[in-house]
Amino acid sequence: MGIIFKIAWRNIFRHKGKSFIIGVILFLGSFIMTAGNGVLSGMNKGLQENIVNRFTGDIVLIATNQRDEAVVGGWSLTPTEVISGYTNIKAILLKQPYIESFLPVCRGFSMILNEAGDMGFSGLLGVDIDDYQRMFQSNLVLVEGRMLSSTERGVLVTAGARKAIYNSMEMWLTPVDSPFILSNLSPEAMSNSNSLNIQSNMVLMGMSADGNQLDIRVPVVGIAKYKYLDSIWQGYSILDLESFRECFGYVTAQDTEIKISEEKERILKEEENLDSLFEDKNIFQKVETKTSAYQIGKIKPKRVAISTNMDRDAGIYNIVFVKLKRGYKLKDALLKLNIELSNSKASAKAISWKKAAGSIGDMVSFIKVILIVFVALLFLVAAIIITNTLSMSAIERTTEIGMMRAVGADKSFVAKMFASETAILSFFFGGLGMVIGAIVLPLISWLKVPAGTNDFLLLVFGGDYFNPILDTGDIIAGILILAFVTVLAMLYPVIVATRITPLEAIARD
Repeated sequence: MGIIFKIAWRNIFRHKGKSFIIGVILFLGSFIMTAGNGVLSGMNKGLQENIVNRFTGDIVLIATNQRDEAVVGGWSLTPTEVISGYTNIKAILLKQPYIESFLPVCRGFSMILNEAGDMGFSGLLGVDIDDYQRMFQSNLVLVEGRMLSSTERGVLVTAGARKAIYNSMEMWLTPVDSPFILSNLSPEAMSNSNSLNIQSNMVLMGMSADGNQLDIRVPVVGIAKYKYLDSIWQGYSILDLESFRECFGYVTAQDTEIKISEEKERILKEEENLDSLFEDKNIFQKVETKTSAYQIGKIKPKRVAISTNMDRDAGIYNIVFVKLKRGYKLKDALLKLNIELSNSKASAKAISWKKAAGSIGDMVSFIKVILIVFVALLFLVAAIIITNTLSMSAIERTTEIGMMRAVGADKSFVAKMFASETAILSFFFGGLGMVIGAIVLPLISWLKVPAGTNDFLLLVFGGDYFNPILDTGDIIAGILILAFVTVLAMLYPVIVATRITPLEAIARD
C-alpha cells in the first residue's frame, strides 16, 4: 500500500494544474457545505429558542372544530373556536411524562373604537401575565409604563401595535400614570406632535362567532415589546384574562363563582308575571347629576381588581401552549397526546407549532428545503466537474498507465492509485475547507449581523441576529458527505483508467 501512496503523491505534484483545480473545487464545496450546515443548525437552534421556547411551545392545543389551524401565525380575523372542558384537558396534560409545562390562553382579534368614530384592529392574547412570563422566559420587556399585574385589569400594548393604531386612528397611546415620552413617538406621530390625540385607555370590542361580544374600556398599563422576533409577534398585545373573556363574550372565571340568592332566583322564575317585579317599591334611585362629579371629563373607567381566590381555569380558553421535555420527539408526542385526548373525548386536538404558526411555519420549512437543495446541487455540480477533470487526466496519462500495465501492474493497482490520488486531494483540500468554515462561522456569529425587520431574514437567521453554529453532528455529517462525493466523483475516472492497455500506450507513442 505504501508504494501506491508514493506514486499517488508523485502524480499529484507531477500534474499540479489539474490537481489544484480539483482541490479548489473540493475546498469550495466543503467550505460552502460547512457554512450551509452551520446556517441550518443556527436557524434550528434560533427558531427553537425564539419561537418554541419564547412564544408557541412545541405543541399547540386547539378546539377539535377549529378549521383554520394557523391560530398563532395566521392573521385571519376569523374567530378562534373555544375549548370547552379545560379542567379535564388540564388533568390529561398533567399525566403525560413527556410534557414539561403548558399554558392556556385566549387568542383573538378585537376592534378598537374611539369617540371620533374611528376604528382599528388589534390581535390580543388573554393571559395570566405571571404564568406567561414564566412559561416563555420573560419574553415581554417594557418600553414605557409598568408590567401588568396578575391581579388587575389592563392591557400591555406592543410598540408595533401602538404605531399601527396611530396610523389607522391617529390616537397615540401612553400608559396611565406615566410621563409622556416624546422621543418614543413614531415618525408619523412626531410630525403631528403639536395636536396629538393622547389616550391612556382603549375601548375594545371582541370579534366572536356567536355575536355575544362586548365593548369594554381598559387602561393601558404599559407599552411593551417582545425580546425576540418582535417584528413578527408585535401584532399581539397582552390583555388580562377576565377582560379578554368579557370582551369576546366568553364565560369568565367570575361568572362561575356568582351565587344567586333565593329571592333573585324566585324572581327570575316568575316569567309569566313580569309586573310583579315593580310592585313592591320604586326601583329607581334619585341622583343629582348636575354636580361636578358627573361631568364627562371627570368620569374615569372603574378599575376592578381580579380576585386571587378565583379559579381562572373555570373560564373559557381557546388555545393551550405545550412545551416538551428534552429528548422527546415532537412527532411521537403529538401522536400520543392526540390518542389521549381522543380516548378522553376531550374537545381539543394537538398540532405542531409549525402548523399553528401558519405562513411563518411554512416559510421556515421552505427555507430549510432551499438551503438543503442548494448544498446538494452544489456538490452534484462539484462531483460532475471533478469526474470530468479526473477522466481527462486519465486519458492524458494513457502512456504512463499503459507502461505501468506493461511492467506488471494489474487493474486493481491502477484503481487504487487513482483512488489514492483523489482521497489525498479530498482529505487535504476538503478538510481545509471544513476547518476554514469552522473558524469563519464563529467570527460571523460574533459580528452579530442584524436581520432588521425583514421577516425572511429573521427566519433564516433564526432570530434577530445571524448566529450560525457548528456542532459535532454537523462535522460528522460534513465528513460523510465529502467522502460520498469523493467516491462518486472517482468511480468513472477509475473505470477509464483501468481500461487502458499496454497496446494503447504503444499506439499513442
